[in-house]
Amino acid sequence: MTALHFEPGELPPEAEELRCEVRDFLAETMADIPPALKARNWTAWHPEFSHKLGERGWIGMTWPKKYGGSERSFLERYVLLEELLAAGAPVGFHWIADRQSGPLILRFGTEEQRETILPGITRGETAFGIGMSEPNSGSDLASVRTKAEKIDGGYRVNGSKIWTSGAHMANYLVALFRTSGTAEDRHDGLTQFIVDLKNTDGIDIRPIHNMTGDHDFNQVFFEDAFVPETMRVGNEGDGWMQVTTELAFERSGPERYLSSFPLVKNSIGHAGQDPSERQAIGLGRMLARAATYREMSLSVSGMLEAGKNPDLEAAVMKELGVGFEQNIPGIAHDLFGMSPRLEDGSDFETTLAYITQANVSFSLRGGTREIVRGIIARGLGMR
Repeated sequence: MTALHFEPGELPPEAEELRCEVRDFLAETMADIPPALKARNWTAWHPEFSHKLGERGWIGMTWPKKYGGSERSFLERYVLLEELLAAGAPVGFHWIADRQSGPLILRFGTEEQRETILPGITRGETAFGIGMSEPNSGSDLASVRTKAEKIDGGYRVNGSKIWTSGAHMANYLVALFRTSGTAEDRHDGLTQFIVDLKNTDGIDIRPIHNMTGDHDFNQVFFEDAFVPETMRVGNEGDGWMQVTTELAFERSGPERYLSSFPLVKNSIGHAGQDPSERQAIGLGRMLARAATYREMSLSVSGMLEAGKNPDLEAAVMKELGVGFEQNIPGIAHDLFGMSPRLEDGSDFETTLAYITQANVSFSLRGGTREIVRGIIARGLGMR
């Protein structure tokens, strides 16, 4: 049976120095950002804000300097992320590219892909979406049916992807297509591609509005869309291996327990200096859990810094963090007896309203709870 290893993480002095720098930056740049946008946290698209981060060298900050990175540590990046998330910074424009698409290209892409695409990400100018899920597949990612047929110079793609966040605004989509076999072949025959969403014919992006009224999700249809061979990531058939690596990046970050943190901050502010005993106990328990998950997430970052593979620990972090995030609106409502208000409410009420509606989707991001629990069970030798 495999054991979990959450070794205590320790931040180096340069990481704490960076924290002070980030807080000063946020105090200056977040002054005019409304509470409703802060509540959206890392899903809020704000290209101008991403560009400002890029100018500071805070996107792709662990990447090689030759591609626009800063060659800083994973632990310094962790400090940056937790400060951005705790402040409710609108980092959605560059988030996917920085978190997983860029690292994927660094590890499996060609030198041409790295030189062409990565500098735009680090400048905060290039956004990515993720093309994994498909209609009628639920959480069964391996049942990919969208086909990439080899033709002269590249591939002809037919099929569709769903729940593709930001596809209507992104420059590129990292998409998982089937290059051989059928859906019954499961993990075999899957290949990843970088799809240029702005300059490819045969792509139709249709909006899916969520219950908050936001247009984050999309369904993307491919009809004889041509993807050049130069935009294939790695070798044909390596897609499943690459996807599992990519999902580890998606599951391990501090966003797995900080997506609802703007509401935690608003709750503390609403309680003021003289909370009731019940409010003090409830908020104390909430912060204690946040501190615990923070140490677990920091441990995962430490393992990444050491070159280890924390897939199991990342899955555990994701599962526990999601449960915490989804409970926060109910706890806040219970402690203060205030109802969510979408319009004309206080900062607390509008933040509560958005996160109450949005948090039902938190368990879908990076794999449903059932899928993640299956990964944990296999990792622990229980199935």
